[in-house]
Amino acid sequence: MCITKRYTSNKTICKVTFILPQNYADKARKVHLVGEFNDWNTSDLRMKKVHGKFIRSLKLPANRKYQFRYLINESDWQNDFEADAITPVDAGKWYNSVIVV
Repeated sequence: MCITKRYTSNKTICKVTFILPQNYADKARKVHLVGEFNDWNTSDLRMKKVHGKFIRSLKLPANRKYQFRYLINESDWQNDFEADAITPVDAGKWYNSVIVV
């Protein structure tokens, strides 16, 4: 997986591009980016398929951490293991990816 970050000149906003690569999304019909930045809405941020990868960019306020995951085909959750961190939730049964901007 891949995440890129580009900050505005005053460093208050960061454009974050989330990429779910083809090997994770091979059988995916649709993928949504779900996290704290959209109140964990599972249908809000649909990712676009480009050359076999799913991509979505967001402009996020800087100096914050955001937990997130990918929702594949409305049923399968995937973490981004190249995120800045992974954090346990629900008493360690599940994990979320974390992006720091």
